[in-house]
Amino acid sequence: MRLLAILFLCCFSMTALAQDDLLSMLEEELPDQLATATFKGTRLINGHSIETRREGTLDFIISHRFGTLNSGAYNLWGLDNANIRFGLEYAVTDRFTLALGRSSFQKVYDGYLKFRLLQQRKGQRNVPVSVTVLGTTSVKTLKRFDGFEPSFADKLANTGQVLIARKMNDKLSLQLMPTYVHYNLIEANESANDVLAVGFGGRMKVSKRVTINAEYYYQVSDKGSQYNDAIALGVDIETGGHVFQLQFTNATAMIERGFVGETTNDFFGGDIHFGFNISRAFQLK
Repeated sequence: MRLLAILFLCCFSMTALAQDDLLSMLEEELPDQLATATFKGTRLINGHSIETRREGTLDFIISHRFGTLNSGAYNLWGLDNANIRFGLEYAVTDRFTLALGRSSFQKVYDGYLKFRLLQQRKGQRNVPVSVTVLGTTSVKTLKRFDGFEPSFADKLANTGQVLIARKMNDKLSLQLMPTYVHYNLIEANESANDVLAVGFGGRMKVSKRVTINAEYYYQVSDKGSQYNDAIALGVDIETGGHVFQLQFTNATAMIERGFVGETTNDFFGGDIHFGFNISRAFQLK
């Protein structure tokens, strides 16, 4: 009986070791689990999310901001006034996107490059966050009437941004956005060419196709004391190939040079714009 017990224990140990080795081999062969759909679109609200489109996708984005809600009934609480931006984004690869856009506000043309460095994943190689870098340039073509005509270079502003996001679970995603904006030319009532800001944002999924979003850009160093931090609250609604983003924000501009460094409205003072983004994706390749 003692000999049988010893043989049984030896066989059990060998079987357990074999199972462990087999499980280890299977885990090594399993692909990493990538975090997908951290956000519904390439925009969080005003600013970008870490998302990039699939290779060969052309994204057409219409952004709209009405006047402020506290402008009263005469202006239909801001609906009589509006600013609009049209943008085209093309995904050269799954990770790399290039884009062009034009805003009616200050008649600004902008372009940017967006590249996804890391994608959150679990498995043999754990990556806790997704990281995307963004570089933008823009030129303001609004004519001046004070007798001074700036050069083309004077009208430029450039932005560098790192987008760091983590999908906490199926419902909650958070994002951090360190941002640097440089203006080649500033006005007499402004104090600095450079703005350093840190953005915070996130989304909460409330149904399969609806999320609630929030976004805040804190100015570590500002362009002038007259400018305020940009705050935004929004709702994303997905309908097939469209993503509708409804939002309330104190920012009039829809690109980084404007909402990060040149927001003059006071959110808590009632200077709030209602607006929306509409995104339509076309698969060209």
